[in-house]
Amino acid sequence: MDLSFQLYSARNATPWEGVVKTLADLGYAQVEGFGGNYEDAAGFRALLDQNGLSMPSGHFSVEMLENEPEKALDIAKTLGITRVYCPYLDAADRPGDAAGWAAFAGRLEAIGEVMRAGGVAFGWHNHDFEFVACEDGTIPMQAILDGAPNIDWEADIAWIIRGGADPFDWINPNKGRITAAHVKDIAPAGECEDEDGWSDVGHGTVDWAALMEALKAADVDLFVMEHDNPSDATRFATRSIEALRNM
Repeated sequence: MDLSFQLYSARNATPWEGVVKTLADLGYAQVEGFGGNYEDAAGFRALLDQNGLSMPSGHFSVEMLENEPEKALDIAKTLGITRVYCPYLDAADRPGDAAGWAAFAGRLEAIGEVMRAGGVAFGWHNHDFEFVACEDGTIPMQAILDGAPNIDWEADIAWIIRGGADPFDWINPNKGRITAAHVKDIAPAGECEDEDGWSDVGHGTVDWAALMEALKAADVDLFVMEHDNPSDATRFATRSIEALRNM
């Protein structure tokens, strides 16, 4: 199984030349891009090619996707990205009720139409807030899935857990919608506080052995290692790929 690595995890370990070489040496076959990789897309593509890595997926802001879709598509084409995921919505912009989330889902559905017309798949990437019920009982993630029926979902499993939900309850019903998963782990309570409570994959509390089986059964074929704030990106990349290989 080819494993990918979200480059956001190594944003503090640059220069990118060293990061990319290290990932290739460790056995990663793919990486997932984010805004910090797009300023010189052609140059970054050359760096990936030199190290035998591909970038099948990338994160793009909702602002770029709505206001500069052609720029996003050009970046994706240059880097070889075939799956575009929108990763976040600022707290100030998050709706508070069913109508608001339905309207936001409509925006995502419209972005998806443009992206698919441009030759790439499109989906949403979750954090924790999508699983916290609004005052009217609306679960934002369900509202997004219902209101944007043609978009994909990159499921960030650890964020689902931090949102208070059980990831298994979301994986099976969304077979076919979940096209990628972020492989991330949560440290035991009180540990790794300098890393925002995240841990290296296989060294935390998330049952990744069972989750990998469930995700594969749901036809997920893109698994992306991520740590939102590692104190040592090389340590995270090394221990995580070793742990997943041994599962």
